[in-house]
Amino acid sequence: MNIKAKVIDQDGLNRTVTRLAHEILERNRGCENVVLIGMRTRGEFLAQRIQKKIKQIDGKNLELGVLDATLYRDDFRMRLKQPEISVTDITFDLNEKDIVLIDDVLYTGRTVRAALDALMDLGRPNTIQFCVLVDRGHREMPIKADFVGKNIPTSINEEVKLKMKEVDGEDSVYLVDISND
Repeated sequence: MNIKAKVIDQDGLNRTVTRLAHEILERNRGCENVVLIGMRTRGEFLAQRIQKKIKQIDGKNLELGVLDATLYRDDFRMRLKQPEISVTDITFDLNEKDIVLIDDVLYTGRTVRAALDALMDLGRPNTIQFCVLVDRGHREMPIKADFVGKNIPTSINEEVKLKMKEVDGEDSVYLVDISND
C-alpha cells in the first residue's frame, strides 16, 4: 500500500462522527423512529460509533443492525475470486422506520444500490437515508449520500482506506496510490 496522505487522524475521525450524529438528529428532528444499519465491515463499526454518540447527545439508544449486501451486488458473479459473504444481523422490524444506512466510503454507488435492494427485501421503511464517512466521487449510479463526513476527490489510480481500531488497530483515513498494484 503506497500511502499518499493521511487525510483524517483519530481526533478528526471522532469530530466527524460527532458531526454526523448531530446531522442525523437534526434532519430527523430527534430519533424517535430512527434505526441505524451499518454495512459490513467498517460501516458496521462506524454505525456503532454514531449510535454511541447519539446516546451521549440525545440519551436514546437506537436500534442497530448490520447488513451484508454482497449477494445483491450486480457484479458479484462477474468477479473471478470467491466473494466473501458475511451474515446480515437485523433483529428488529424495518417497516415504517426511518433507516440510516451507514457505510465507510462511497465510490461507484453499486454497493449502496445493492444494500437498498437488500433492505427492501426485509421490510417497507418510511425512509432510507444514507450516511457515509468519505465520498470519493466517480459515481456509476445516481446515488448521493444524505450525510457526508468528508469529500475526498480521487483519481482513478487512488483509493481511500479507512482504518478503525476495531479491525485495524488505529483510527485514520488514508489516500492510497494503487497504480503500481
